[in-house]
Amino acid sequence: MNLIPLPAFSDNYLWLWHEGQSAVVVDPGDAGPVREALLQRQLKLVAILVTHHHADHVGGVAELREATGAQVYGPAAEAIPEPFQPCQQGDTFELLGRTVQVLDIPGHTAGHVAYHLPNAPDGPVLFCGDTLFSGGCGRVFEGTPAQMLASLDALASLPGDTRVCCAHEYTLSNLKFAQAVEPDNPDLADYTAHCVNLRARNEPTLPAKLARELAINPFLRVRTPAVMAAARRREPQAHDAVAVFATLRQWKNDFR
Repeated sequence: MNLIPLPAFSDNYLWLWHEGQSAVVVDPGDAGPVREALLQRQLKLVAILVTHHHADHVGGVAELREATGAQVYGPAAEAIPEPFQPCQQGDTFELLGRTVQVLDIPGHTAGHVAYHLPNAPDGPVLFCGDTLFSGGCGRVFEGTPAQMLASLDALASLPGDTRVCCAHEYTLSNLKFAQAVEPDNPDLADYTAHCVNLRARNEPTLPAKLARELAINPFLRVRTPAVMAAARRREPQAHDAVAVFATLRQWKNDFR
């Protein structure tokens, strides 16, 4: 199973997954990089997976479908370029000989979904769009902090060796914020140094391992005493996990 992050726009990754000469692409906001990769590798696109409706995730869907005949899968509760196969929590289907499980993860958008491949070789794979990032999470645009935290908790419950394939190269800016929240976290210091080296070589920091995210990502650590204390220094009334999450998310929104 080959996983390739195709750079697009300023910081997006369009994930190309291929086995043999058949390929799947996730969140193709731009058809150009996908068509170039397919041609270069002599691949046939058989499916398109969409996590949510934002333009930088769906902008290339119609062109790719028309050019390749690929089947499009997308969230049942969102407006995705039609025709597409609507997906929601509990749905499973087979692609390239792999089982794909659909997870509802609202918060960033109202109907956001993720695609989880539990039996992929070398560890499970998660295509999570803009909900979970390495070191961070997406902004809460259409949902509530409670929804977003529940979605992150659901992703956090997946196996630790899950490869997290998110849709943006936000890692270094996320880690800068994470260090403001947990300056004494040694795992965070080590991971930051590792990611700085990767980006210095113009290499992606993704996919990330979920186990590492559980050790360094403040939005997955809202029940950790050090993270709770940092949130309460900003908002003394942040008594429960949702309030801690909401405080962290607003802090990150304003962080420079």
